[in-house]
Amino acid sequence: MSVGIDEISFYTSNYFLDLKHLAETHSIDADKFYQGIGQEKMGMPAPDEDVVTMAANAAFPLIERVGTDAISTVMFATETGIDQSKSAGVYVHRLLGLNANCRVVEMKQACYSATAAIQMACALVARQPEKKVLVIASDVARYDLDTPGEATQGCGAVAMLITANPRLVELDPEVGNYTEDVMDFWRPNYRSTALVDGKYSTKIYLKSLKMAWEHFREVSSLAFTDFQHFCYHLPFTRMAQKAHKHLARVNDSQLTPEELDQQVEDTLLYNRIIGNSYTASMYIGLASLLENCKQNLAGKRIGFFSYGSGCVAEFFSGKIVAGYEKCLHSNKHQTMLEARNAVTYDEYLSLYNDVDPTDGGEHTKAEGTTGRFRLAGISHHKREYIAC
Repeated sequence: MSVGIDEISFYTSNYFLDLKHLAETHSIDADKFYQGIGQEKMGMPAPDEDVVTMAANAAFPLIERVGTDAISTVMFATETGIDQSKSAGVYVHRLLGLNANCRVVEMKQACYSATAAIQMACALVARQPEKKVLVIASDVARYDLDTPGEATQGCGAVAMLITANPRLVELDPEVGNYTEDVMDFWRPNYRSTALVDGKYSTKIYLKSLKMAWEHFREVSSLAFTDFQHFCYHLPFTRMAQKAHKHLARVNDSQLTPEELDQQVEDTLLYNRIIGNSYTASMYIGLASLLENCKQNLAGKRIGFFSYGSGCVAEFFSGKIVAGYEKCLHSNKHQTMLEARNAVTYDEYLSLYNDVDPTDGGEHTKAEGTTGRFRLAGISHHKREYIAC
């Protein structure tokens, strides 16, 4: 019996800022973003969108197919949670109409926690193969204005169904892990934006990749040459390209630079126009690969490197199942991306500054989302979600 990802769906806001406008505002060349970090656009959530509404929108197509009684557990991964106590997944549970006997939990460890959720989901399914676990990763990446991180903002959610005998990706049980207490990126409770030491974070990312890979090689018989494609955590697309060349050097790979780029290029397409989505980014990268690769991927093996600042990292592997292309939501995703609206720099600032009130009063949220679910308001510190 195999266990893995049976179905995948993602969602992002209908608003985006083209980074050329950010470059114009700061009087710099747009290629600093387009080429330097490999980003073209960044998603901005509407006033009535947050990690809950994006998560519910991402998961809805999956629940629509399998039914509301099919899910035994919801694992919600995020590093931009909305409550220090209540899981954001409980709101999603209601919006999707899931069974009352379904357990729900929220997980946090920077951008890594979706991978922890998937590994735990696989363990639950291996124990009870008839069960289906819904893993959701949803985040809004926010940095202070006029900082190096500003161009790497974004938003998005991804939902994955973990089952026995999956239709998309069979995940191997062997994993390589690495953990180290570092301060490369963090967000204290009293801040709405993250703090980051960019150069140090890149250094730790690459160190963690090497260490997690070395651990993976200790527990797995697979070598670098056994993989046809690689998915990396994507704070920005250039990071994945840099990481892959680093891993190739560690393994004394004889592949040309062009061949190495081909192993990651299809995973980057969505991220370039969505921006950073923290916990969701690597798995939106997986969707990008499955939906955009021109070659048939059946039987191909993928290497996954998941990184969460602070830091926890994991390298694991999976094999793509024959017939996977029949189980994708490619048309829905493409339609969603093509229907997005570009915003001006001033409109971007308006969206950026639309933060949640903290006074406990009654506040309604301006309508802006084109999704199925929205945040209607916040009243007496209670968030009120509705279906549109």
